[in-house]
Amino acid sequence: MREESYTVGRLAKMAGVNVETVRYYQRRGLLPIPASLPGSVRRYSGKYLQRLRFIKRSQQLGFTLDEAAELMALGEGHGCSLACGVAERRLADVERKIADLAAIEQSLRRLVGRCHENPPEAPCPLVEAIAR
Repeated sequence: MREESYTVGRLAKMAGVNVETVRYYQRRGLLPIPASLPGSVRRYSGKYLQRLRFIKRSQQLGFTLDEAAELMALGEGHGCSLACGVAERRLADVERKIADLAAIEQSLRRLVGRCHENPPEAPCPLVEAIAR
């Protein structure tokens, strides 16, 4: 039985990306360029589709393209402890961002509260805080 293959347009559509994204991943070395006969259209196997979906899911989890490439390489070599290290670094980054966002939220809540209490003719405490 012959494995199904796809044109670049069909591959991109099935992966939920555009053709230029596929080309970009190829230039970055994340996705190999399949061989083709002279004058024929390149055909992509299901392995390309799996790889594209892996990259997309990695990005949805906050991994960079470099980290996605690293994870793909580690997955092929059964480097679970190394892959876990990549994920732990990403998790620490997410936790820092959450802490930063919580601090921003607290500051904005305080400033918005001061704005609501501020008399209309007085200078805006929000604008003044940003100007400082």
